[in-house]
Amino acid sequence: MSTAAIGGHESRQIPRLWANAALLGVALIWGSTFVLIKDIIAQVSPLLFLAARFAVGGLALGLIITAMRRWGGFSMREFWWGSLIGVALWAGYALQTIGLQYTTASNAGFITGLYVVIVPVFGLVILKQQPDRWAWLGVAAAVAGLAMLSLNFDEGVRINRGDPIVLACSAAFALHVVLVARVAPWCDILRVTMVQITMAGLLNAITAIIFERPVQSLSVEIWGGVIFLGLAATALAIVIQMSVQRFTTAVNTVLILSLEPVFAAIFGVWLQNDRLGPIALTGAVLILCGMLIAELGPQLRGIISNRTGQTDRSAPTVAPIIPAAKPRTEIPHSDVS
Repeated sequence: MSTAAIGGHESRQIPRLWANAALLGVALIWGSTFVLIKDIIAQVSPLLFLAARFAVGGLALGLIITAMRRWGGFSMREFWWGSLIGVALWAGYALQTIGLQYTTASNAGFITGLYVVIVPVFGLVILKQQPDRWAWLGVAAAVAGLAMLSLNFDEGVRINRGDPIVLACSAAFALHVVLVARVAPWCDILRVTMVQITMAGLLNAITAIIFERPVQSLSVEIWGGVIFLGLAATALAIVIQMSVQRFTTAVNTVLILSLEPVFAAIFGVWLQNDRLGPIALTGAVLILCGMLIAELGPQLRGIISNRTGQTDRSAPTVAPIIPAAKPRTEIPHSDVS
């Protein structure tokens, strides 16, 4: 039986259903933070907020690694891969922030969500693994759902000059997913997560110094929110995600995490009395259907084939396993997307 661990290498394999449930929990955590992030962004510039948030997460993981005496075996290979993943994470957020200045929040939200499509493409090119037909069908349903949930059709949809920048942001987030897929099977999860979060925080701090106005100090309330987000929605969520991602496919992972805006909408209705129209509700259902199609489609086909005594000649002999991680669309579309 293959081994893996929450935060390391030394634990038994977990069922794919449990891995998917853990990823669903990560999407729930990220979606639940939108209201808090919206309040913080109203008072603090986005890049400074991200720098502080990632700094808290990186510091917390560093202290945990020290307390667990897990620095032994830390290699330059883990450092360079963690740094590269952190650069991809930072690029996604930075390009998203820049692009939002030249496009609408609805366009940015939808285009950022297109990483759902880019991840299978990058996985095919970089990891040489082919998603099956059910995965592509699930992706199509999720993209349609994202469009209905994110875009404001009443005001009309048009292409803005910031849209290509946001598309580059989506590609950066997709690259983050694939790079994590590359290192997750062999790396120490805690150490590599700490390196990538620290690198993303450092680059966000440098970018904030260059492009944003300096802030004298942050209030106690903002620091409380930053600490919570750094610990729960950054360090904890990414560690869980990187730990379980190897037990499910990349497409399933990205489809599960695409439920993040659905959870955000639910919490918006609950906490801020937001209203979802019929189009947005239909979009949320389509995103959920996309996840279920990709997950249950092959099983349903297998059951039908077994009952009829037929085999699916088009299906791969061995199911492709492409572990993945979600980067990045934790900031509300109305703020930094």
